[in-house]
Amino acid sequence: ARLRLLTPRQIADRLDDRFRLLTSGARTVLPRQQTLRAVVDWSWDLLDEPERTVLRRLSVFAGGCDLAAAEAVCADPSYDTADVLGSLVDKSLVLAEPDESLAQPGHGMRYRMLETIHEYAAARAAAHPADVRATARRHAAHYLAFAEEADPAIRSAAQLPWIRRVETELDNLRTALHTTAVEETDVESAQRLAFALGWFWWLRNYRAEGAQWTARILALTPTEPPESSPAYWRYMRLQVLGMFLLAESHSAAKFHTPEYRALATRIRETFRHGSPETTLFPGMLWPTTAFLVGNPLDFHHDLDESVANCRRHAGDWELGVVLMLRTHVAIDVIGGLPTVDADLAELHEIAHRVGDRWTRAQVASAAGEVALSRGRYAEARTEYEECLRLAHEVGAHIEAPFALARIAEAAYCAGDFDEAERLLAEADAESGRHGGVHDVSSFARLLSALLALQRGDLVSARSECERARAESVRITVPAQFVSGLDSIDAVLTAREQGPAAGLAKLGPGLAAAVTARCAERFLAGMAEAAAVMLADDGRPAEAVRALAAATAWRAGHPRSVPESGAVDGLPERTRALLGPARYAREESAGAALTPAELAAALTATLTGS
Repeated sequence: ARLRLLTPRQIADRLDDRFRLLTSGARTVLPRQQTLRAVVDWSWDLLDEPERTVLRRLSVFAGGCDLAAAEAVCADPSYDTADVLGSLVDKSLVLAEPDESLAQPGHGMRYRMLETIHEYAAARAAAHPADVRATARRHAAHYLAFAEEADPAIRSAAQLPWIRRVETELDNLRTALHTTAVEETDVESAQRLAFALGWFWWLRNYRAEGAQWTARILALTPTEPPESSPAYWRYMRLQVLGMFLLAESHSAAKFHTPEYRALATRIRETFRHGSPETTLFPGMLWPTTAFLVGNPLDFHHDLDESVANCRRHAGDWELGVVLMLRTHVAIDVIGGLPTVDADLAELHEIAHRVGDRWTRAQVASAAGEVALSRGRYAEARTEYEECLRLAHEVGAHIEAPFALARIAEAAYCAGDFDEAERLLAEADAESGRHGGVHDVSSFARLLSALLALQRGDLVSARSECERARAESVRITVPAQFVSGLDSIDAVLTAREQGPAAGLAKLGPGLAAAVTARCAERFLAGMAEAAAVMLADDGRPAEAVRALAAATAWRAGHPRSVPESGAVDGLPERTRALLGPARYAREESAGAALTPAELAAALTATLTGS
């Protein structure tokens, strides 16, 4: 009928006020059927007072509720909530459907109102403001208790049905947050809700939303509570949570400010001394704040302290997270690879005890990275595939595309370039399904640049390198990623402009990688690229030293197929120019060089000193 007056777009725009829009009907029907409001009014008039009270109170729920929630929120001494709810179902004002979020789907019911009835009930509730406030408080209290029950469960072997339940109740949890952080300003309850939901937000990629709630709740505390009081610990843990949730989606520049540096220092001073409060999630992640603000040396030392604190005061899951963080960091820093085996063995035991699929996925990822660093590419691929399986199982949508990208890296290192390209396309598609994952995109572009180099497609390699650098500006990236881009840039420059131009970029890049304490395999790759350029530039003695240094840094771990191909024939070429005796002397001298010494030698040559 309204199409005689309005376009479909105008009708759609007015549907948020359906009672105003739908105000006429056929003249031949009863008056109660001529307008939507009249129809619902007629149903309302047929209800007794308990039914009206329950229907009004049910309007506080967003997305429906189960029976326990209805009984907790709608209760009154004058009636039995379950009986009244059943009467409303019989009258079709409330819909009852099997609850598919339970551990055994269909073993309980979920109740909801059609949106029209929900809107009508909310309007009726508004006439009872005191009851509305009391109902909202009961609703918030119920979902706070639910969130605090769910939090440890989603970090256990029983996590899958609990994750489904939290997803099902997400709108109710948001309503509870709004009640405590906006309407009622119950700071402690709002903080507890943020802590209970913090891991879920991170795991299921609600990080931006979680960061917004965290910032809003922090703003409710204009002055810091007294030190060492429970309120103070909640306040400081919330500061850590805020930085943790922001870290994955913001560039390093966001955190390199005087305000964040001061906050990171305060967090470090508070948490490093160790107590049970310092090892509760997210408090045990306090070392990451030093990394975010640009103090990586503090980061490595602080991780050791956090591990020690967790051994004294925390449970397996918390210890496992910090151990995992330390393992990933150790793999990426110079001198770290030989130290990871004990932590990795303990992590396997912890993952078995905890049963959390995310923990198990991360342990598999760490094991894959160790295997990759040691040149065991088939083993690395197996571990990353296990990480991918578990990430899909637990719904860790950010982890899955990254695992695919690491499988692609294992294929690339093994020399299966077509498979690596296929897997990168799959990683891109997986990332795109979840709104784009910037660290995956940047890593995939770096690997695509390497694949283009293998094909000799310099234009594509340059384009992918620039895209990777542009993506990396939007997030906080590890130092070895930057060194990888610097190395590709130098190789491309050498091929485009000659070896001297390439060395002019590679020397400073290697020096920066040394300063950032990048792992030996990254430094060795840069040194081998330098060796090729030095030989091409007519400097065979320096080429021999650079290659020998890189071989020594690898400590017996093999080069990847592309790395072997890059230096293929280089020893024979330089030996023919230098002769066996001098070649041996230069090789011996090179094997004794440290990364810092080689970087200094390259830089000195460039500056002419």
